[in-house]
Amino acid sequence: MSERQYVIFKLENEEYAVDIMNVKEISEYMECTKVPNSPNFIKGIINYRGNVVPVINLHEKFDMLSASITPNTRIIIFGLNDKQVGLLVDDASQVLTIDDKRIEDAPNIIMGSDDKFISGIGKIENRMVIILDLENLLSEEEKKRIEVI
Repeated sequence: MSERQYVIFKLENEEYAVDIMNVKEISEYMECTKVPNSPNFIKGIINYRGNVVPVINLHEKFDMLSASITPNTRIIIFGLNDKQVGLLVDDASQVLTIDDKRIEDAPNIIMGSDDKFISGIGKIENRMVIILDLENLLSEEEKKRIEVI
């Protein structure tokens, strides 16, 4: 029996998860500085502990409606190659342990050629959580564009 811990966060009313081992910190929302000519899904950059960190707006990345910034809005900081990157999410307030037996492969219907960032679906009691693979969240081209920010 193998278990992993995941940071659970929300986008709209859906729950998502990322492996806690990939998360450096969960920060309260900070105002982002826009970067000209950056990809649409980049909210901007923040000064995080003296480092310039690009922030990905997951609503844009996942083609969801834009969300208002609320007191619950968070930025999840993680490492991507040698760079720190932030994920803008509606709420991130829970860490859960999920047994690997309770994780199923993502159904083929949601596994298009660009959707390799969904590593599985976690079943927790009566909830389903979409587990994201942060390494594959961005295409190689998108990673290159972020590295120059």
